[in-house]
Amino acid sequence: MSRLAVLGGTRTVPEGTTAPRWPVVTDAERAAVLGVVDSGRFTVAASGEQEIPALEREWADRVGVGHCVAVANGTVGLSIALAAAGVGPGDEVIVPALSFVGTALAVVHLGAVPVFADVDPVSFNLDPGALRAALSDRTTAVVPVHLHGLPADMDEIGAVAVRRRLAVVEDAAQAHGVAYRGRCTGSLGDLAAFSLNASKNLPTCGEGGLVTTDDARLAGRAALLRQFGERLPARGERPYRSEVAGWNGKINAIQAAFTRAQLAHLDEWALARDRNVRAFLDRIAAIPGLVAPTVPGDREHGWHILRFRLRPAAFDLPEATAGALRTAFCRVLRGEGVPASRYQSMPLSRQPLFADGGPACRRTDVPVTEAVVADSFVLQRVHLHPDAGSLLDRVADALEKVWEHRATLAVLARAQHRGDRVAA
Repeated sequence: MSRLAVLGGTRTVPEGTTAPRWPVVTDAERAAVLGVVDSGRFTVAASGEQEIPALEREWADRVGVGHCVAVANGTVGLSIALAAAGVGPGDEVIVPALSFVGTALAVVHLGAVPVFADVDPVSFNLDPGALRAALSDRTTAVVPVHLHGLPADMDEIGAVAVRRRLAVVEDAAQAHGVAYRGRCTGSLGDLAAFSLNASKNLPTCGEGGLVTTDDARLAGRAALLRQFGERLPARGERPYRSEVAGWNGKINAIQAAFTRAQLAHLDEWALARDRNVRAFLDRIAAIPGLVAPTVPGDREHGWHILRFRLRPAAFDLPEATAGALRTAFCRVLRGEGVPASRYQSMPLSRQPLFADGGPACRRTDVPVTEAVVADSFVLQRVHLHPDAGSLLDRVADALEKVWEHRATLAVLARAQHRGDRVAA
């Protein structure tokens, strides 16, 4: 038993409240990895290597597109996808201000200019109105992010892109196999990039990524960019002839084999996760101080991350205390054994990388992103495991208990707010 400070006192918290191990590793994953080790064929350049092209075929089929190119990680995948679409130095690419920094770095690595646009206050995804406001004569592409596993408003974004002849590259790092109006993430733009990081809903043993497209020309370009600009033959001797300035962005066969084993369970585990999360959200819906994530009727949610906003008014607090309330709320939740954290502690435009005179970027006003960053917290990976239902019940217990002590929490938040103002 561990003793943790809660609401100015202490209590005992049962051990074993951490999330079950993720990824789930079974005999299938072990056999797949050992099969590659025994084969001695580890990369796309190895004659006879089968795991990487098999993963590419299987993921293209699952997404509903003609082509997939497996790469080293999701960020490299975004850079390759953008470069394949023709983005280059000086071009402007619109990205949501609320995302992991890799979304913007993929643009920077091409010498292009990220333009940060605001998000919707409910979905946390790129606001189509903000996209329109951020356009300029230099805009060549837009990167909608399916944040936390919820698809962005792709029809609206796509309509803007068609009118302005923009490339649409989905950042689907957190949304594997999620439906939007009858289609799958990864098939909703010109290209898409998925992450296979071990924390993702479709993981590998470490890092990996997948680029998808229904355009054979773009797929060929992405394959060239993956490995030094070389066109690798299906069999025979490697020519060592570079046609474009590509990356060393290869995935290896061990990673591909591991992900293929995981892919066999993706839909089954997604259904279990959806069932667990929806039951959890139904239970905490009666807590007025929390704004829980919602899902429009025309799409699914991958539930990679759960983000909650706090309503200061429900705690009899002014809006100005939102950040302090979030800090106090998370501290108390962690005292109850719940791994609550901020995740994305600032809009991308305020990252030191951009704010301190680094790479060129263009900022727009992002008041919604600023508000979401101030008043929200997340639960990461707590719910990923298909057997996490009982764990989410304990999280709900903690949230209900914290709400019962909201008056004391408000006192802590006011004190935190005063301290923040003095420090500022």
